[in-house]
Amino acid sequence: MAVRVSDVPEAKRYEARVDGESTVAGVAQYIRTTELVAFVHTEVSPKYEGRGVGAALARTALDEARAAHLLVLATCPFIAGWIARHPEYQDLVYQAHSRVSD
Repeated sequence: MAVRVSDVPEAKRYEARVDGESTVAGVAQYIRTTELVAFVHTEVSPKYEGRGVGAALARTALDEARAAHLLVLATCPFIAGWIARHPEYQDLVYQAHSRVSD
């Protein structure tokens, strides 16, 4: 099964399709700024669960964030969990820096 993932900026999400089907098999919604991309929701159609659609969405989205020199804020539990299981993507994770005043 081939999964094709495309960025659809006007919808602020990545879309996955399987084997040339027109139906969207899964999406990863995001909010992008000039410095980072926040992944806020990932959803895979029940018909495609367990077939690598979520992994394809995560890998493509994170690889494109890296190529664009963006940090990643994963508020979506799926993306956060995927990054935790794939340490090669840890360098993309946004780290908040708080200021302490005297």
